[in-house]
Amino acid sequence: MSEYRQDKATREWILIATERARRPHDFRVKRSLGDLTLPEESCAFCPGNEAMTPPEFMAYRRGNEANGPGWWIRVVPNKYPALTPQGSPDRWMQERFFRKMDGVGRHEVIIDGPRHDCALPLMDDWHAEELLWVYRERFLVLQQDARIKLIIIFKNHGLASGSSVQHPHSQIIATSVVPLNIRNKLYEAARYYDEHGRCVYCDMVREELQDGKRIVMENEAFVVYHPFASRVPFETWIVPKAHEACFALISPHNSKTFAHTLKAVWLRLHMALNDPDLNYVLHTRRSIHEVSESYHWHLQIMPRFTTAAGFELGSGIYINTALPEETAAFLRE
Repeated sequence: MSEYRQDKATREWILIATERARRPHDFRVKRSLGDLTLPEESCAFCPGNEAMTPPEFMAYRRGNEANGPGWWIRVVPNKYPALTPQGSPDRWMQERFFRKMDGVGRHEVIIDGPRHDCALPLMDDWHAEELLWVYRERFLVLQQDARIKLIIIFKNHGLASGSSVQHPHSQIIATSVVPLNIRNKLYEAARYYDEHGRCVYCDMVREELQDGKRIVMENEAFVVYHPFASRVPFETWIVPKAHEACFALISPHNSKTFAHTLKAVWLRLHMALNDPDLNYVLHTRRSIHEVSESYHWHLQIMPRFTTAAGFELGSGIYINTALPEETAAFLRE
């Protein structure tokens, strides 16, 4: 019998459609040689094509000049940005009723590495460590802009994820508004803290560790699990064990551990499911100066096996056709 499960952090309901459920191995992606494309000279993210991108903000490179070769991670403005630094966050009315404002913000691309076909789970450990540290460096720069109210670090991997470029890259979008779904997450976290005197994310981690059925892996600093109310098959969370509201407060040691953890769990997904398309998003408070006892940063991985259809769009309720207890066990093995 199908069942509703509630996300304790947001109070959203998720429908686990057990009568339509598929076994974990049924999600293994079937690929053909036509799915793979070779590096092309026209790829703007490949070494030697640095002039095809806007001038870089920063790069890790071996002694060469900026916007030249020798780099292993590079950060550039998005050539077709969703938001731009110019403008004002002031709002004004149009036609006496409708409200609008300038599309103020930042949109940056982090080119993960020089290889056209080497995603994060296949990188060397040191390279993954450096990539996660670049995330932190850019976050610290963007938080200094007082107009910025939200910083989202994310990755689109594969066509189904919305990625239009095969070369591995991450993105950062900093917005001058806080969207309603983010406001709701912050509100619900604060409401839970007011009611219980504890962080809902800390409580979820404790409950998941005690139950154990949805744990994928853990180490001294992080827990990896499939949430009780998983929205999609193989939805995976990486959550620090110690309470911390802002990702950028992470220590150098824990940043390395975080990189190894993300690399390891993505490699499990890569190997078990034949490199599925996925998105990951880093959820965090806007600034290292925003102390919060109720919010807890975390990284959410969402494999793209399904597409939201009429029911999901109309109701806002996700339908998941896999039990998180079974998918977690599958990855543990």
